[in-house]
Amino acid sequence: MNRSPEPFHTTRNPATPANASAGLRNLHQLIQLRWIAVVGQLLTIEATHYGLGMPLPLQAMRSIVAGMVLFNLASLLRWRTRRNVPDFEIFLGLLVDVAALTAQLYLSGGIGNPFVFLYLLQIAVSAMLLQGGTMWFIVLVASSCVVLLAQHSQPLPLTTNLHEGWASPYVLGLLVCFMINAILVVIFITRISHDLRRRDARLAAARQRAAEEEHIVRMGLLASGAAHELGTPLATMAVILGDWRRIPALTTDPVLQEEIAEMQTQVQRCKAIVSGILLTAGETRGEDSSQTTVCQFLDTLVTDWRATRSIDTLVYDNRIQHDSPMVADTALQQMVFNVLDNARDASPHWVAVRAQRDDDTLRIVVTDRGPGFSPEVLAQIGTPYQSTKGRPGGGLGLFLSMNVARTLGGSLVARNRPEGGAEVTITMALATIALQDTGQGTHGH
Repeated sequence: MNRSPEPFHTTRNPATPANASAGLRNLHQLIQLRWIAVVGQLLTIEATHYGLGMPLPLQAMRSIVAGMVLFNLASLLRWRTRRNVPDFEIFLGLLVDVAALTAQLYLSGGIGNPFVFLYLLQIAVSAMLLQGGTMWFIVLVASSCVVLLAQHSQPLPLTTNLHEGWASPYVLGLLVCFMINAILVVIFITRISHDLRRRDARLAAARQRAAEEEHIVRMGLLASGAAHELGTPLATMAVILGDWRRIPALTTDPVLQEEIAEMQTQVQRCKAIVSGILLTAGETRGEDSSQTTVCQFLDTLVTDWRATRSIDTLVYDNRIQHDSPMVADTALQQMVFNVLDNARDASPHWVAVRAQRDDDTLRIVVTDRGPGFSPEVLAQIGTPYQSTKGRPGGGLGLFLSMNVARTLGGSLVARNRPEGGAEVTITMALATIALQDTGQGTHGH
């Protein structure tokens, strides 16, 4: 059974969910702000009418508050649908808030009401939530409402006797309006700004991920082209080495025969690497893809790596108790090889590999006794060209391994061990690599 390489080339559009989440949070901010406005208006109306003895059209003003309550309940139900909230809905909600404030001010003195400065809060919120023309439209509407209230409103027996200081109800109203504006601006604008920064961070991460995937594509094309170019000289070298082993003058020298055999082994290894590159690129398939099980795949992988690398001690601990059928994948094998190669480079004398299964997740842990990762490299693990090896191309192995792990529904996490050395943990969703379980039995070491 063949396994196509499509799972390693997926298309994503993370910006859309990010914008949807930001829209929902913005709507929730408006709902909370409107509840505060409802409570504040009720308290102000009752305190002004009964506390200060100023007659107000209570029925009409309470009806406006009731309308705001109904509108906010409808907005709350809309928010709970968790569907995307476009900017136009936020714009309409702000228009309703401006209209409600205008109606309340019309019934209570118009521009002579000290709470007329609450328009500034509506403008500040619109500046944070809206863009371009819609934001300026709110500014235009709010300004027009102030102009109309200067000419048309029901009178309120409230004089602007500023010289009386604290004894003036108008001065008290101005102070209360200022404090409301200041507190709400600090609370809500800070929260809105935080949400917008988080959205920008997600978009930046998405752009970085897209750049990394494009980098992978370029490297894949380069590797595929190089593999094609290397195929011919490697085949020529294999033929020449085979002829050398049959030359009478060389067959009598055991040292030369041993060196020729070693050269043939290395040429075969190079050819296998080239074939693996082409297989991963999807240019050759069939003969190298085969059905196996998770445990057999891991056992073979570790055996092959040990046979082609020079290392003093390799500790292999397979703790998988319930085996599952799967299709061997060259990209998966190369991903683990990259991690093992990095561990051997840091710790040439000792490397440990542990494999275990946690429910539906395969976990491969590679440990070494080297110097560990520096804080700078550990903070940017998996980023291209972040390496302590100091050679061109350093860091690409972990970079490629991390991206392969992501496409397999997993991750690659690195840390420094308290007792010394480093540990790299690869996790993968078994559903992305395993076939349907056919009761292969158990396998453990």
